[in-house]
Amino acid sequence: MGKEVCVLVLSRKKNESIVIDDDITIVVVEIRGDKVRLGVEAPKEVPVHRREVFDAIRRNEAAAEDGNDKADAAKSQGDS
Repeated sequence: MGKEVCVLVLSRKKNESIVIDDDITIVVVEIRGDKVRLGVEAPKEVPVHRREVFDAIRRNEAAAEDGNDKADAAKSQGDS
């Protein structure tokens, strides 16, 4: 089962921000029509990605793991 997730919905204006866990700050940099530009201040060791990039990374990791599993299975069959 997945972990339970809560969603906090906020309204922010330009130059207003939110803080996550003391060391991550999200700032509304610009609002233009239906687009909002956000700035993210986070420690270098904290990965920050757009959702589509994050999803692509996860798909690549899963594919690499699947490839490793198949290679391990083929290798173990050759050891018989």
